[in-house]
Formats: sequence, C-alpha cells, structure tokens
Amino acid sequence: MYSDLQVKMTSVTEAGKRTLTCITTCTLTDNPTYIWYKNGHKVKEYTSSLYSDYFRDADSYSCAVKGRENISAPAVCQKCWSVTYTHQSICALKGSTVDISCSYTYPSYHEIKTAFWFTKWESGIGPNDLSSVPGYEGHIEYLGDKKSDCTLRITDLRLSDSAGYRFRFITSGGKFSGSPVSLTVTDVVLEMDPTSVSERENVTLTCRTKCTLDPITAYSWYKNGQPIPNSNTYSPVYILFSVSSEDTGRYSCAVEGHEDLPSAEETLTVRCKYMGFKSLVCYINIVVTDIGST
Repeated sequence: MYSDLQVKMTSVTEAGKRTLTCITTCTLTDNPTYIWYKNGHKVKEYTSSLYSDYFRDADSYSCAVKGRENISAPAVCQKCWSVTYTHQSICALKGSTVDISCSYTYPSYHEIKTAFWFTKWESGIGPNDLSSVPGYEGHIEYLGDKKSDCTLRITDLRLSDSAGYRFRFITSGGKFSGSPVSLTVTDVVLEMDPTSVSERENVTLTCRTKCTLDPITAYSWYKNGQPIPNSNTYSPVYILFSVSSEDTGRYSCAVEGHEDLPSAEETLTVRCKYMGFKSLVCYINIVVTDIGST
C-alpha cells in the first residue's frame, strides 16, 4: 500500500543541509528503490529512504517508490505555499479607496489556474469569488497577477464592506488560501460638548473614528461649511475658548487628505449671558447668524 507515503523533514544541519525521509504506514518488501523529486523533477533514486540536500525556501520535495511512480507523497517545502499581507488589519474611511497589498508564493513548477478574493466560505460549496458576488461589480479591482502579486483594490468604501478578506489561488498541483485581512470601514463623527452654552464658556469638539486611521497627520475643522482659520490640529480635539454669540453655527471636521469626506454637522447654540445693551447685541448677533446659515 503506497498511498500513505509521506515526506518528513529534519532541521537544518551545521552544513546547511536538511535530511528528508520517505515513510509509509505499512512495511514495504523486496528492498524498494525510492525516487526523489525536487520541484516536480526527478533528481535521485536511492535504496535508502533518506535523502539530504541544500534547501531554498521555495523548493519542494516529494518521493515515490519505483514501479509505483503514479502514487507519490504530497510535496513538502518551507515557504513555497504562502500568502503575505502588508497589513493584517486595515482601517479606512467610508467613501475612500483602499488597496489591500498582498503577495503569494507556490512551487515554481506549478502553473496558476485561478486566483481570487473572498469573504465567505459556504459549507459544501466553498469560497465565493467576490467578483461574482452581487454588489461588488465595479466596486473591487484585482490589481495582482498570476505570478506573485495579489493586491486587491476596493473603491467607494461602504460601512458594509467591513469584513475579513482572504486571497485564494489554485495551481496545476494544489490550492491555498491565506488568512483573513481585517478591514474596518469607518465614517468621521463630530462630538460637541456641550451643544448649548452661555457666553464665555468653553466648548470641546472631538473628531472620532471607530478605528485608528494610519497615518493621520492632522484634522481640519469647519464652521458653516467653511474652514476655520488656523484650526488644523494634530489632535482629534479642538477647543473653542470663551465663546461668544459669534461662535454660534454648524461645526464639522475631517481627516487631512480626506477633506472631501467630512463628518456630519453639529450645531452650537450660544446663549446671551449679560443683561442690558450687551444682551441686546448678543441677541442681534444670534439672529443674524441664524439667518445667514439658512
């Protein structure tokens, strides 16, 4: 019975070699001759089940028994089957474009038949190629090739695009799937505390996302749709000190480089604090501001 052939690999010796052993679960008789294959090509015939050689990471080895070459052991190698992502976790803004950078390796003598990305693996069916999933047409683009690059681009990101993305490829001699890349899609939210104040009180604006964007260089702040002069900060917090009626209005924020994707607006109301003439001026300013913002 030769169908249970396996190749076992030892650790690297001081000379830089590894020793391979062709083993089986049953006892072979008649002093069999072992045939060794490197990258799919026959390299040696031995009466011993041991074989030593210098290894490269991409080299694969297999063995068979002479006379039964059609039944060989599964190929073993160090790094010939792999999928590598530049980032295992990605945070991106709703409405933006993201590239999931990816590379892959496989035995050099194999030919790529199919390569695709998926998020769901249905029992009894297998993984669903994203390019054929409703809602993804024109939304994703495979930037990779059938050699080593497997980069995926997703445009006009939606909150529903948050998922674990996996790359899978099928060769002329096997198949392999990478581990998931976690993509979290977030929008920008402005928090205002408090939203209604009296004159000379402070107001704190906080620009939040539900995951950490990388990199963030600065935040931009807006009042009534216009940039607030000299307001760019490296902190997600912006404080309006000692507000007056002139600070009444609608505020929003954005991440630098994505100013076209600002947060929803929050409205600040400033109440008049003093009586007499100042109170009247405060009231007039609020009325004028409200009229100008409609």
